[in-house]
Amino acid sequence: MDVLIKNCQYPDFLEGKMKKGNIALEEGKILWIKDSIHKEDEEEAENTIDGEGKVLSPGFIDIHMHEENFLIEGKEYIIANMMLEQGVTTCVGGQCGVLRQKVDDFRQIIEEMGGSPVNYITLTGYNTLRTVKGIGRHEQPTEEQLQELIEEVNLEIHKGSFGVSFGIEYDPGITLDEMLEVVWSIPDEEILVAAHFRQDGMGAIESIEEMIEIQNKIKQKFQISHLSSCSAMGQMKETLDRIEKGIEENPNLSFDMYPYNAFSTSMGSEVFSEGCFIHWEKDYEDILLTDEPYKNVRCTQEIFDECREHYPNMLAVAFVMNEEEIEMALAHKEGMIASDGIINNGNGHPRAAGTFPRVLGRYVREKGVLSMYDALRKMTYVPAERLKLSEKGRIEEGMDADLVLFDPETIIDCATYEDISLKPEGIEYVWIDGQFAIKDGKVVNNRLGNYLVSEKRYAHRETNQ
Repeated sequence: MDVLIKNCQYPDFLEGKMKKGNIALEEGKILWIKDSIHKEDEEEAENTIDGEGKVLSPGFIDIHMHEENFLIEGKEYIIANMMLEQGVTTCVGGQCGVLRQKVDDFRQIIEEMGGSPVNYITLTGYNTLRTVKGIGRHEQPTEEQLQELIEEVNLEIHKGSFGVSFGIEYDPGITLDEMLEVVWSIPDEEILVAAHFRQDGMGAIESIEEMIEIQNKIKQKFQISHLSSCSAMGQMKETLDRIEKGIEENPNLSFDMYPYNAFSTSMGSEVFSEGCFIHWEKDYEDILLTDEPYKNVRCTQEIFDECREHYPNMLAVAFVMNEEEIEMALAHKEGMIASDGIINNGNGHPRAAGTFPRVLGRYVREKGVLSMYDALRKMTYVPAERLKLSEKGRIEEGMDADLVLFDPETIIDCATYEDISLKPEGIEYVWIDGQFAIKDGKVVNNRLGNYLVSEKRYAHRETNQ
């Protein structure tokens, strides 16, 4: 066998609890799981790791992040390396309607670079397709433009995109009917549809109702994006109650959230349009800038207006959410943990570098908001099931050996709003496809991941074109 991990704790999602055992890896798979082992078991292992006091989890699956922007920032990995260092082995990019590059370009560059730090899946960002066609934020497409958009979405899915995302708040001109027309045109019922809400805060409940309506009118699964930045301004309990009822009516509905009380988006975004501070009951100083010439500077009205005009692509961090409502969302039985990580040239919000260790360290160990088992379930099993990754997300014999071994007593995020380059603590080993990506806390191979495309699904598509 390639690796033997002795005496570790691990989540058993069939029995619904944490267990202790010994786990062997061979040729990229989990070979066996035993309660006790003999001397010959250890002798057969090329690498033996003492997991006493440690937790072995399926590699974390980030169902909502924003991938590398190769075409603008160059062919290097920044956010994917951050993902790996926090124990993530599979990511889903292309969110919030943002298309950083076409799927062919993205896959080709990953191949040219000999792999990726993590496994990647992407959605097709609808807003970007709209913008390229010259459709304004507050405008609706003509019938001809809509048909062209539909063709582009379907082509991207055919080429390997896993679905489509909408950023409704970013382009308020996107109507419910427009989104439905796009999704109804997609013949594949296994894809994922995701959306960034239409309005946060006071508009959260109405936004959630709109997204539940979408789910009830489509056959595909629908993902409410980063619920924490939508409803953690006084609306979380009502929002969660409504979503819970929505899931009872249609189990295809779900949501994701991140463990921070500040969101991040570009300064030129519609989010920062006139009236936003009245809406949030906040002020300019609640906005932190992340890039030069105002890196780590809090806004004044003058700086805010200057950045809106001259630095529209600069990412800003907005401290407008309530911590107790973040905890409420994390503790809820439904939903998944996700980073919503997005960075520009290495700058941005620390969630890109610390989301998963933060949940396990701050909200599991320190605050007891949710149990270790529930946190790992939201990070692994649930997103794997949602994405139909049938060989990932569980520790069972025959499953993919995408795994992370961490110390539950020390795991914590270290990235701050001022310095997102600080690496988390407590991640000791990460395996992708049974090979060491992180060993003894250090990255040893950041090219083990690939763009994930199901050959069976795409072969099926070819025969149905």
